[in-house]
Amino acid sequence: MFLPFYFPSKQALKLVIIGGGYSGLSALITIRKYRPDAEIVLIDRRPYHLKITHLHESFRRPLEDFKLPFQALEKRFNFRHIMADLTFDDTALKQWQSERVIPVGPEEIGFDYLLIATGTGFKKLEKSGRVIDLDDFVEKSGPEILRENLAAADTPEPWISVVGSGATGIQYLFEIAHFVRERRIPCRLRLVDSEHGVLSQFDARLGQYAQARMADLAIEYVPGCFFRAQEANHAVIEAVETGDLSELDSNLTLLFVGKSPGIRLHANFFGQVLADGEVLDRIFTAGDCSYYRSLGSNALTAQSAVRKGKLAARNILRHSGLVKVLEPYLHHDLGYVISLGPRDAVGWLALERNVVGGFPATIVKEIVEAQYDLLLAGIDTYVL
Repeated sequence: MFLPFYFPSKQALKLVIIGGGYSGLSALITIRKYRPDAEIVLIDRRPYHLKITHLHESFRRPLEDFKLPFQALEKRFNFRHIMADLTFDDTALKQWQSERVIPVGPEEIGFDYLLIATGTGFKKLEKSGRVIDLDDFVEKSGPEILRENLAAADTPEPWISVVGSGATGIQYLFEIAHFVRERRIPCRLRLVDSEHGVLSQFDARLGQYAQARMADLAIEYVPGCFFRAQEANHAVIEAVETGDLSELDSNLTLLFVGKSPGIRLHANFFGQVLADGEVLDRIFTAGDCSYYRSLGSNALTAQSAVRKGKLAARNILRHSGLVKVLEPYLHHDLGYVISLGPRDAVGWLALERNVVGGFPATIVKEIVEAQYDLLLAGIDTYVL
C-alpha cells in the first residue's frame, strides 16, 4: 500500500465527507486503505449510495441493485453516516476552516480535514401529470413507471416521448425501446431534441451510430424543438429556429435535459477549495460540484468524479503527514461509452476520434463499471 510522498504522522486523523456519491465514496475508501485508524464521518441526505449512472438499467434489473445502504457500507469501511442535507456559502466554509467544526442539526462535528463532494443535480422543467424525470426513476423502477402511466392512456397504442438527446436521454430511450419490444407492449416511441443531431457533444459518428439504431427500432426523431408543456395526451413543443408552437401525441413524456451543478466550488491544482481568493488548505472538494483550476478534466462524468475523489484523498493524507508534497490533478477520461440497450453501445476510447460501437463497446462499458464495483467491495484496481 505504497503512496508516493506520504509519510504518516502519529496524530489521529478526523475526516468529514459531505456527499456519498461516486467521488465521496472513492475518497473514503482511499483514506481507509492508507489510514485504517482514521475517524471518518460521511454526511449524505440519502440512506443509501445511489449508482445513478446505472438507473436506466432498472428496466432489466431490480432498482435495489443500484441503491447500496450506507448501513452496510459503514460496517465494511468503518465510518459513521449522518443523514442530513447541508447548505453553505464561502462565509460558512471559511468559518468551518477556522473552527474545524461543522454544525449538523444538534451536533457539532469536529474535523481535521473536510471533503465536499455533493455532486450535481439535473435541470428541471415544470412537471405536470404524465411527465416523468430522473427523480421518479430514483423512487420507482422503469417497468413500474411505464405500467402505471400507460395503463392510464386511453388509446390502444400510446406514444412515449423522451426529451433530451444527451447520454442519459439516449440510454433511457434505448432501454425503453428494447423493453417494450421484448414484451410486445403496444406503444410508439419518439425522441424530441433541441439539437439537430443526437449526442451532439461528442464526435458526430457517435450520434450517427445511435440514430441508425433508432431507425432500426422505428423510433421517431423530432430535432430542433424545445419541450414546453404536457397537455392531456399531447406534448407542446417549440421550434428552436422560429419559435412556432405545435402539438405531438404523447401519453407519457420523459424529461432528460442535462445536469445542473448548482453550487460549483473552485479548487486549486490539488483540490483545495478557493473561497474569496483564499486557499482553504483543510477543505477539499471533488466530483461534479468541483471545478479544478488545473490541467485535468472537469467533465461531469463518473470517471472524473472517482479520480477527483481519489486524488483529494491522497492529498489529504499527504497534507496530514510529515511531508506536505501534494499531487496536481492531471486526469483525463480515457473514454466514454453510452449504452444503447442490453446488447449494444457506442463511445470512444483513448482518443475522442477513436469511435467504437456494438459488442466491443458493450464489453468496455462493463469492464469500467466492474472496476467501480470492485472498489465498493474493497478491491482498488485504479492506477494512480
